[in-house]
Amino acid sequence: MLRDTTRIAARAVLIVATTAIAIGYASAFARGGAPVWAPWLLAIGIPAALGAIMALGAARGARGLGSLKLPFAFVFVVLAMGFCLALAIPVTAGKHEAIILGLPLRAAIIVYAIGLLPIVVLPVAYAITFDTQTLNEDDVARVREIAAKTRAQRDTETAR
Repeated sequence: MLRDTTRIAARAVLIVATTAIAIGYASAFARGGAPVWAPWLLAIGIPAALGAIMALGAARGARGLGSLKLPFAFVFVVLAMGFCLALAIPVTAGKHEAIILGLPLRAAIIVYAIGLLPIVVLPVAYAITFDTQTLNEDDVARVREIAAKTRAQRDTETAR
C-alpha cells in the first residue's frame, strides 16, 4: 500500500503551526507583555495551519494534492508575506501615510492581500481542478461499499 505522504506532512505542519500559534499567544502573559518575536510566530503559524488544513481536506490519498499544490502554496505565501509585511512596515501614521484604494498601507495589505486574494484564487483553483480532485464514480462506489459493510457489521453486532 502506498503511503499518504501528503497527509502525513500536513499533520506534521499543523502540529508545528499550532504549537507556534499557542506559544505566540501564551507569550502575551509574560511580564511586560508579548516579546517582539511573538507576532512573527503568529504571522507564520496561522498561514501554515491554514495551508495544512487545506491540504488535509483536499488530499486524495497517495495522489496527494495534484494540481492544487500551486494554488495552496500561493495562498500560504500571500498570507505569510502579507502578515509579515504588515508587521515589518514602520509606523508612519499621519498625513503622509500611503493610501491604497482608500485604506492606509497596513490595512490595505490585510484587507486586499490577506482577505481578498485567497478568496479569488481558491475557488478558481477548485473549479479548474474539480474533475480531477472530486470524487469520481469509483470513489462513490467504494464509499457505498464501505457503508454497506459497516451497516451489515453493525446489524450483526446488534443482533447478538
